[in-house]
Amino acid sequence: MSTVSQGGRERRRWWARPLRWWHTAAFATGVLCAPFGFAGNQKEEALADSVRLALSNAIADARPPKPTFANPADRQRYEEWLARTSERLRRKLPDEQHRIEFLETAWYEARRAGLDPGLVLGLVQVESAYRKYAISIVGARGYMQVMPFWTNVIGDRDRRKLFNMQTNLRYGCAILRMYIDMEGGNLYLALGRYNGSRGRPEYPNAVLKAWNNWK
Repeated sequence: MSTVSQGGRERRRWWARPLRWWHTAAFATGVLCAPFGFAGNQKEEALADSVRLALSNAIADARPPKPTFANPADRQRYEEWLARTSERLRRKLPDEQHRIEFLETAWYEARRAGLDPGLVLGLVQVESAYRKYAISIVGARGYMQVMPFWTNVIGDRDRRKLFNMQTNLRYGCAILRMYIDMEGGNLYLALGRYNGSRGRPEYPNAVLKAWNNWK
């Protein structure tokens, strides 16, 4: 929580630059739908033009999730995090190539949005249990359960892209970053807003607990 509040100045600079379930059932098409442990969904916001433009630019930047490091020590810390986290996630994502790709992308998009990668992993755990093709009862999609209306607000209106790994994580991280800024750095309220249940404790507490397990 404190790491979020200390980054206010960095968050402002970021804007200037270009569930939720424990059980799943399959649709006839093979897409997963989840009975929620937490009610609610993201609400369409009345965004300022500058915020909308910043989000659109962030989503449109299609560079691949390839991190760069200022020095060998930073690279080593990243590689240690990747190896350690991959081992812990093995049971949820048994395919090693897919697991590494997911973690590399989650780390990249989290850092890009000024978020702790562990927070993003915790949110994905609560939202979709790491299921790429998850669909909620209210229509939220993918790892971070992004509502399709966001593709109209800040994207290219192609809802199918929300099942793309990098696109889904990029939308989710950018939207959560926006909510944190809107709430003045208050992560608890921002998480509630992400879930559409602002002011209620169940969802933020679940994500914060999951985040703690990934720190």
